[in-house]
Amino acid sequence: MAGIDCGTNSIRLLIADVADGGLTDVARRMEIVRLGEGVDRTGRLSAEALSRTRKALLGYAAEIAELGVNRVRMCATSASRDAENAQEFRDMVRGVLGVDPEVISGTEEAALSFTGAVAGLQAERPCLVVDIGGGSTEFVTGSDRVDHAISMDIGCVRMTERHIHSDPPSAAEIHNAERDIAAAVDIALTAVPGRAATTLVGLAGTVTTVTALAQNLPSYDATRIHHAEVSLADVSRVTADLLAMPVAERLALPVMHPGRADVIGAGALILRTIMERSGHDSLIASEHDILDGIAFSLA
Repeated sequence: MAGIDCGTNSIRLLIADVADGGLTDVARRMEIVRLGEGVDRTGRLSAEALSRTRKALLGYAAEIAELGVNRVRMCATSASRDAENAQEFRDMVRGVLGVDPEVISGTEEAALSFTGAVAGLQAERPCLVVDIGGGSTEFVTGSDRVDHAISMDIGCVRMTERHIHSDPPSAAEIHNAERDIAAAVDIALTAVPGRAATTLVGLAGTVTTVTALAQNLPSYDATRIHHAEVSLADVSRVTADLLAMPVAERLALPVMHPGRADVIGAGALILRTIMERSGHDSLIASEHDILDGIAFSLA
């Protein structure tokens, strides 16, 4: 099976064998394509963003063909939901992959993320699962299945484009971002309801990068990040450090993906705010997320 997750910032591929209710990875790939660049301002996917995404998809399509994949499902999330020219994106995907991308709702995105995150997780339930993306953040509560879910338009790319214009960001820019994020987080935590959850689980690149930085890893190591527990104190420290750095310094961090360096400050700010306002003093980071949920759905 092949699952593809196309978000606002990155496009990712998981090719896996599915058997006996579990996944065995064959290949995992990730490319930063910034599909949602400028969408918050213009309402459209740019020609440059579509070109970057097409290039990444061509590579994925070649690997899918080479490995003899039986079924492919591609889900597209925040940016392609919001854009006026989403049909142009869908036509491009169909031409490259031979399948239509499913432009899923925020609620379905949340459900797939939850499925991927809790599979194999040994933790007290119920869980609050937060998936911090480029354009949106999903909040999901449940034990073995989803009880409540909501998607909010706060993501690392959207908040950076909306509020952070200096390098490093000014105190006023950080304050305005925090205020915007906090308002959305409070709505989400009431809707799901997240403050009553026993365990907080964090997904996606912001969370895994902050976790790697909190652990002072010499290089990105998914095996040490997956299911690692990170304290609010460490998240707060890493967030403050990142917001104080210019992008050039962030790029020099050994665990930093180059395509994430300019937006990680806003992403860390979202994570810290969620922890503070949900009352959780620690979270469990997960390398398994919507991509795994997509693969499970094919079975």
